[in-house]
Amino acid sequence: MKILLIEDDDLVADSLARALRGSGYVVDCVGNGTHAETAVKTEPYDAVILDLGLPEMDGLEFLKRIRAKKIGVPVLILTARDSYEERIEGLDCGANDYVTKPFHLGELEARVRALLRLSVSNATAVNVGELTFDTVRRVLRKGDELIELSPREYAVLEILIHNIGSLVTKQKMASLLSDWDASVTFNAIDIIVHRLRKKLEPYGLKLQTIRGLGFLVEP
Repeated sequence: MKILLIEDDDLVADSLARALRGSGYVVDCVGNGTHAETAVKTEPYDAVILDLGLPEMDGLEFLKRIRAKKIGVPVLILTARDSYEERIEGLDCGANDYVTKPFHLGELEARVRALLRLSVSNATAVNVGELTFDTVRRVLRKGDELIELSPREYAVLEILIHNIGSLVTKQKMASLLSDWDASVTFNAIDIIVHRLRKKLEPYGLKLQTIRGLGFLVEP
């Protein structure tokens, strides 16, 4: 899942981006509305976290513009503006949720998960053989048994499951796993896939490496 974080306070942006990346999300950060508008026009984001007090273009103006262009990406407003009139205005402009600062990180992440349900298919739980993968909560189970994966392993598995039965090239995998601040190398992907394969094979899920091409999970 790829998130655009629009926040001009560097301390808040760095802290929040680090927390979200630690949960396995790919996060791009911008600090003004003009750059944010360009970003959503060129990148396929699953969700946007939007501050309102932005330089160059106010957050509400950004929101009005993308909704006018029929860009339906789910948007969570994260702002210090906490009057009920401002909440109403933000939601009426096209936001899907509204959170005021200061905020509790756990609650914000839960709201992000709820937001991401809007950008995926109605079935967020995908069954692959005897395994069930919740693509929003990033939980993999066999019945009542929880299978522990690292955030990166979840991210790789998510890409493969969304492309089940189709080859995923290393180039595509790297593109989906990388953000503006950090790229993922082919070597790192090979290591993640190797670890993931060892964890999944005991449950009958085979992750194939097609030499020189990419990776495949068969339905």
